[in-house]
Amino acid sequence: MLRRPSAEFEAQVVAQLGAMRRFARALTGDAAWADDLVQDAAERALSKAASYRPESNLRAWLLTILRNIYIDQLRGRREIAVDDESAPWRTLEAPRGEVDGLVLRDLQRALYVLPAAQREVLLLVCVEELSYHEAAAVLGVPAGTVMSRLSRAREHLRALLDADPAQDPGRRATPLRVVGTMR
Repeated sequence: MLRRPSAEFEAQVVAQLGAMRRFARALTGDAAWADDLVQDAAERALSKAASYRPESNLRAWLLTILRNIYIDQLRGRREIAVDDESAPWRTLEAPRGEVDGLVLRDLQRALYVLPAAQREVLLLVCVEELSYHEAAAVLGVPAGTVMSRLSRAREHLRALLDADPAQDPGRRATPLRVVGTMR
């Protein structure tokens, strides 16, 4: 017989939905897919509540579940890249008259140019504020790998944001194209 998770545990999971949605949105670039991921991850977490260790970090545990579901869905779709013309950042609009909105849009575009491994580490450590060890647990890699990926991600992001396409068009990232499916 399945045991229902405690109301306290459910409340703790609900409190993490914002962080889960941010991470899912950053992974997918699609609001609907992100919402579905969050729902699937929350359902799985609640059904597996007995396997959660109270002394561990709930956010890291939930983000691990979410990331694993995302990877499973990618495998199911057999997608390896997105067409740059239909990429989600193409349709984003900066608020009119706000420089911060333009910077945010540029940052988001640069974030999606980063390799997925670098983007995930950057999001987990810098946005979700997980420790290196917690991010390592989410990603299933050693903490040293998290540190080196984070360093490379910051350097790469800095270079992307500093690049002036009008001055040096060769520095712009080559857009990804769907070239087929994985077999």
